[in-house]
Amino acid sequence: VMSPSSSSALEMEIFQYIDAHQSDFIKDLKEWVAVESDSIQAHLRKEVMHMMALAADRLATLGATVNLVNLGSHQLPDGQVLPLPPVLLGELGKDPQNPTVCFYGHVDVQPAKKEDGWDTDPYTLTEINGVHLLIRNLYGRGATDNKGPVLAWINAVETFRALKLAMPVNFKFVIEGMEEAGSLGLEKLLEEEKQSFFSDVDYIVISDNLWLSNKKPALTYGSRGNACFFVEVECGSKDLHSGTFGGIIHEPLLDLIALLDSLVDSTGHIQIPGIYDSVAALTEEERKLYESIEFDLEEHRNNCGVKKFLYGTKEEILLHLWRYPSLSIHGIEGAFHEPGIKTVIPAKVIGKFSIRQVPNMDLSVVKKQVVDHLEGVFSKRNSPNKLKVSMPLGVKPWLADFNDLLYKAARRAIKTVFGEGPDFIRDGSTIPVARMFQTVTQKSVMMLPIGAADAGEHSQNEKISRHSYIEGTKLFAAFFLEISKLH
Repeated sequence: VMSPSSSSALEMEIFQYIDAHQSDFIKDLKEWVAVESDSIQAHLRKEVMHMMALAADRLATLGATVNLVNLGSHQLPDGQVLPLPPVLLGELGKDPQNPTVCFYGHVDVQPAKKEDGWDTDPYTLTEINGVHLLIRNLYGRGATDNKGPVLAWINAVETFRALKLAMPVNFKFVIEGMEEAGSLGLEKLLEEEKQSFFSDVDYIVISDNLWLSNKKPALTYGSRGNACFFVEVECGSKDLHSGTFGGIIHEPLLDLIALLDSLVDSTGHIQIPGIYDSVAALTEEERKLYESIEFDLEEHRNNCGVKKFLYGTKEEILLHLWRYPSLSIHGIEGAFHEPGIKTVIPAKVIGKFSIRQVPNMDLSVVKKQVVDHLEGVFSKRNSPNKLKVSMPLGVKPWLADFNDLLYKAARRAIKTVFGEGPDFIRDGSTIPVARMFQTVTQKSVMMLPIGAADAGEHSQNEKISRHSYIEGTKLFAAFFLEISKLH
């Protein structure tokens, strides 16, 4: 469905070129997926290096100037020292009249083996017809996370060159090979490049997430942060026998279970005093956004295999996933957990939980609230055991203004390509890189996903549909034109 606009003839020409070159674009993705660029397993580090070189070549072929920045090496827990893959900084076009858009993506992948339950070889891109004959899926590790979107962006840039069209914007690229392993070294590099590489960047676009639905496009404007806690209770130096000591000592695991039980009630409400005090108030405009979002509650419930959610409406579910904090208990270290019976009283146990952070919450305040609460509960137990509460990890949430120019341009491009406007969504999980770019560069950051909700990133049978990949390429091309119109 084409919207009538002054640029529609130009858009038609671009879209026709993209349609005509589908098989080339898929061949490129096949070549990239074939590289086992798994950044988590040490023995595959050379494959990640190879993947970075391939990406650099591809950008150089476009005419971009490419700088592979060496980040040195890092040490693994087992003492082994590995080289870090370089980060690719690319640049194409320096017209001072044009806005400059910087694209971030990564070319490393999560581990994958056929025997993990894949129907096809994870490193051979395989096209299979979906249930609906119109849908054809491209299966392979990295197809959606994140090689497909990176290539779609490059394909869109390439289309302008192939048609000998003037570039509507200046392009910059930040492509890394360690995202799945925590983006080691990236933040330091961004800090160092703030005054140089990023000085003339107007907008930053990240395409490393998914739509909320399988059919309706989405724009992501926020994600929750996370504060992770350890709560440790210790009574002595060694484990004890419950026949010899049970009934005469304060058992650490009983203390710990009481502490963990005090955190959340059965309705999911966090019971730590003050924890909700600074949560941003829900505005009427924001509440309206939730009404129009396409989200199938039943499908979501079936996907996660539970009988019932804590909330009954789409709006309540999404609000509690995206803009309210949540507390989850993850496990207990030091307790006996093998099959069978062992009548032991563990000497030291560590409970692990985390609190998803949302706008206006302050990590140092949250930490104090958690410590005060747990110490208060513990003191009422009159236990002689030692209590220690720590917060080993704290990541702030990310929130963008979905009314700014960048989102307006993307919204128009989505309407042009898909014939309908996007859902404006947030992500319940933590996307450190969006926050990192926004904090370090102080530029406008947007997440522009092209993968549908069922793409299976990080899981078996990861895929991108041919439709998502090719229409995503068109979306990026239309987006370049929309951004240039704003200036």
